[in-house]
Amino acid sequence: MRRATLRTTHGSADAAERVAAALRPDNTDEMTTRVDGDAVVTTVERESTGGLQSTVDDYVVNLRVAAQLAERHDESTKP
Repeated sequence: MRRATLRTTHGSADAAERVAAALRPDNTDEMTTRVDGDAVVTTVERESTGGLQSTVDDYVVNLRVAAQLAERHDESTKP
C-alpha cells in the first residue's frame, strides 16, 4: 500500500473547515480528510504508485478550487 499525507494551512480554523467540507464529497474510500486548527490534512492510500499519483494530482486541483472559494468567502465577509 502506498500512502501520501497532504497538509495545507488556510489562515483560520473556519477557512480550513470550509475547504475540508468542499473536498470531502470528492474523497474516495481510500481518502480521509480532517481539520487540525487552520490546516486541512488529507491522507490518500492506493495500491500502486501510479494510482497514488493520479489521486493526489486530482486532489490538488480540487484543493486549489476549494481554497480559492474559501478565500473569496473570507474577503466578502470582511467589514
